Amino acid sequence: MRRLGMMKLEPLGDSAVIATLGSGIDGATFASVLGFAEAIVAAGRPGITDVVPAYATVAAFYDPAQFAEPSGDAYGEVCRFLESCAARAKSAPAASAPRVLEIPVCYGGDLGPDLGRVAEHCGVSPEEAASRHAAGAYLVHAIGFTPGFPYLGGLPNSLRTPRRDTPRARVPAGSVAIGGSQTGVYPVDSPGGWQIIGRTPMALFRPLERPAALLRPGDRVRFRAISGPEFASWR
Repeated sequence: MRRLGMMKLEPLGDSAVIATLGSGIDGATFASVLGFAEAIVAAGRPGITDVVPAYATVAAFYDPAQFAEPSGDAYGEVCRFLESCAARAKSAPAASAPRVLEIPVCYGGDLGPDLGRVAEHCGVSPEEAASRHAAGAYLVHAIGFTPGFPYLGGLPNSLRTPRRDTPRARVPAGSVAIGGSQTGVYPVDSPGGWQIIGRTPMALFRPLERPAALLRPGDRVRFRAISGPEFASWR
């Protein structure tokens, strides 16, 4: 393990380094995470194969063969490179305004089978639960679990609901769900244990496009309620 100020560097297997900049879900820490990740990408260092920002960490994946020289210590060379990127990130100008994307959602019914459960847990009507969810302003903290799945912070405290006791074997693509203090959208059919409150007709994972994931960390998201007929016509 190496430290640079508040940043901690540790190996993640034999071809990645994870940098920890803080703990938990914190706006200031996440801003530092995004700035650091952007500095790594901007450096354009050959051998860095992927950069993955999340809540309080940045994982830098690398090709050991391209970092072995001159010391023979690929991990050490990557750490030194990341330390130089951290220094540049601190002196970089403030990032530009984030992207804001609107995602249409049809709440409840067959498309949101857990909306009633969420409403009961929160002590409101299903209509009020849907309204509160659509009124929220959300931040993409991470992409993961399945390709393109956005972990969204900003869920109103009044809608926080535990995950299901028993996960579903299949959650349809486009399902909008709540899991604890976060909300998210399942981009592809997959197992899942979050509470499904609606579904979007928008494709969040588009494998033939580059980038394939519609959302990326740092994006802002707003949901817009749509009717069943509008959902069907979109499809």
